Amino acid sequence: MAGDYAIETRGLTRRFGKFTAVDGIDLKIPRGKIYGFLGPNGSGKSTTIRMLCGLLEPSGGEATVLGHSVPQEAEALRRKIGYMTQTFSLYADLTVRENLEFMAEVFTLPTAKRKARIGEALGRYFLKELVAQRAGTLSGGQKQRLALAAATLHEPEMLFLDEPTSAVDPQSRRDFWDRLFDLAADGTTILVTTHLMDEAERCHGLAIISRGKLAAEGSPQQLMQDIDALVLEIDPDDPRKASDALRGQSYVKSVTQIGNHLHALLKKDTRDGVKKVQALLKKQGIEAKVQETHADLEDVFVASTGSGEAEQDHVD
Repeated sequence: MAGDYAIETRGLTRRFGKFTAVDGIDLKIPRGKIYGFLGPNGSGKSTTIRMLCGLLEPSGGEATVLGHSVPQEAEALRRKIGYMTQTFSLYADLTVRENLEFMAEVFTLPTAKRKARIGEALGRYFLKELVAQRAGTLSGGQKQRLALAAATLHEPEMLFLDEPTSAVDPQSRRDFWDRLFDLAADGTTILVTTHLMDEAERCHGLAIISRGKLAAEGSPQQLMQDIDALVLEIDPDDPRKASDALRGQSYVKSVTQIGNHLHALLKKDTRDGVKKVQALLKKQGIEAKVQETHADLEDVFVASTGSGEAEQDHVD
């Protein structure tokens, strides 16, 4: 497997005893793009990333990352990738500069290059005023910037990010994504796992993973356009009663309340869905305005997986 793809997998599988955490995933991820894994906690996203990094041996299938077979060529691959975990993993007792200097040694950067790369990282990630501060005293957003600076210090061709923004505020998340787009514009391929819909929408390409399987794949816009459901917006005079009435119908995939409105997904082949829902609610004595609307990424997730709930029985 080779070509213009940063990652290619065929039947990638990981079992833990009798339990299958990742089940036969096929992927082709182009170079220089931000590609997302969207799924609930326990869906297999992190397990997949660990296999692609060469940190975990697959139970079946094959994978090539940046032209290297994993895990067979994992050591050569590690020089070309950066990895940022969900939990801050740098040294809390070291200063910002000391952490970056340590990582420069880990990446075996030439001595003449270390000072320049650390200086660039401090500027790019707005850390210059924090160089003497111990990492353990930084805010969530500052720790995130430091972790990204450390992960990219050696200018990796590919960056793996495992739910990197789970513990930061919305503004810090926006700033973080601005930095990711800068990296992608410079040619870095980025694979990021998330369970946040707004982050998934920012990706160039997206794989929805559910119970260890690939449930859907494509650009966010394509996935929303091609959703396997009819999407309705319902404005009833009694939202709870209307919701209860809809949930009992075989043609209704899901119903969720948003303020005083309902958002419903119907099976794609439902004939005259708007009229059918109007008639049902009227029969229940509920006055309601019903109309088709555009799908969002949460709709795609629910339609693809059959559930928006966390999956409790899977390793992530």
